[in-house]
Amino acid sequence: QAKIGDTVRVHYTGTLSDGTEFDSSPENEPFEVTIGSGQVVKGFDSALVGMAKGERKSTVLQPADAFGARDPANVHSVGRAGIPDEMELEIGTVFEAEDSNGNPIRLQVLEFSDRSVTFDANHPLAGRTLTFELSLVEFVC
Repeated sequence: QAKIGDTVRVHYTGTLSDGTEFDSSPENEPFEVTIGSGQVVKGFDSALVGMAKGERKSTVLQPADAFGARDPANVHSVGRAGIPDEMELEIGTVFEAEDSNGNPIRLQVLEFSDRSVTFDANHPLAGRTLTFELSLVEFVC
């Protein structure tokens, strides 16, 4: 049975509450993960613990066990003057940037005008309940 520290290969399909698939492992390539290493969200790790080779299970993750709650502090408006002219802005467009520590962050355009642009730095799945269908394929030695 899988435990913290084990490296396993797993097939998974992640869906939203409305059944929309947001991610899955490639059909012929299971995802390799070391349980408890921080490679995946807490709830995904927890669901793998106790599984046996060949076992399948479904698990529902609340936001706290997935990508957390949406944080209004991660929504920022900046003056349009601070945005390069060559950046084409559309609602929903995603840009990569760096935070003050040089870490990469993802910014999605929520709205814009001639004077300002509002970006959302929350993870796109923050605040969402996620369902994962899991199948433990094998243990990696």
